[in-house]
Amino acid sequence: MKVNILFFTIFFLSKINAQVDSVLIKREEKLTILLNELRAASTNKEKESKNLLFKEYLLESIKLDKVIDYPFLELKTLGSVKSDDNKIRLFTWNVEQDDHSQKYYCYILRLDSKKKKYVTSELIDNSFMIPARPDGILEAKDWYGALYYKVINISKGNKEMYTLLGYDMNTTMSSIKLIDVLTFSGNIPRLGAPIFKMKEGVLKRVFYEHSEKAIMSLKYEEQYKRIIFDHLSPEDPSMTGFYSYYVPDFIYDAFVFQKDKWIFVEDVIGINGEDKKELSVYVQNKRTGKLAKKTYKNKWEAPSDIYVAKTPDQIGSGENVPPPKKRRKIKLFREKSDKYSMYPGEINPNKSHKKRDHRSQ
Repeated sequence: MKVNILFFTIFFLSKINAQVDSVLIKREEKLTILLNELRAASTNKEKESKNLLFKEYLLESIKLDKVIDYPFLELKTLGSVKSDDNKIRLFTWNVEQDDHSQKYYCYILRLDSKKKKYVTSELIDNSFMIPARPDGILEAKDWYGALYYKVINISKGNKEMYTLLGYDMNTTMSSIKLIDVLTFSGNIPRLGAPIFKMKEGVLKRVFYEHSEKAIMSLKYEEQYKRIIFDHLSPEDPSMTGFYSYYVPDFIYDAFVFQKDKWIFVEDVIGINGEDKKELSVYVQNKRTGKLAKKTYKNKWEAPSDIYVAKTPDQIGSGENVPPPKKRRKIKLFREKSDKYSMYPGEINPNKSHKKRDHRSQ
């Protein structure tokens, strides 16, 4: 009798899950059509109309049961990331305007532990009215706008905190990678927290602006509890402070999570993870012309005559590492050419600018 009851329960639950998936599959099909129509729109007015339809239908869809785990794989240009504890999921997307500026949209799905159900909230892109790099704690209605691609759970006890890695297509000249912190007051989201410890002090969020031509790596390494990223330098010393001309300079920095704060560590070594202890390669024999197999130890050895950057193990163990020598300025181009002359309307980083005021320059 117990076996029959167990079989019936499993069959019943499977049927319910299949029905839920079926509803979400149909929803995803409709969302895909709406999103494709939005991407095909050619004017700001048409984009606004199409986005409103997509936005409303997406909100209805993410309120359904089991949506926290549904992949939405067909929505290629919708960003969707969730936390490891399965308590929050963020949906972000952008709409490019006629002047090539961007409008960003974000829905947050969060588990209300008291009510034991998921609730939704929205971040409102208000970048026209706030500084380009806001340094305070932001309410949901005063969002700077970005696409989030990683959520890192740093919650402690009952205090929910999530570090966000994001990307902003800023202007036609530069892009921005950013690190922020998401917290909640009840079910109301807030951005920013004083947990980024740097040489200049403790910051609530971090921005890295670089040339639109370059690709900056900013990623989280779970094994070492660190956020590792490219260090940026101007293409030429004369471009110092003009971030549209900043590019990666083959050095890596990191934020390591220690004692509830992200501690900035400069000049670290990127680790690819555990690999084979030996590598086999085929080398041509110069005498016979034939290929011969050779085996080498797959181990990186640091040169002894220069300063050695810090490895994750050294940082985590508190090992005494000699302070870094003053960084040598790296000149990426031999001569300054006309194409790197000052761009009309270039942002002066020492002045306050609204994010999109300069985009039509």
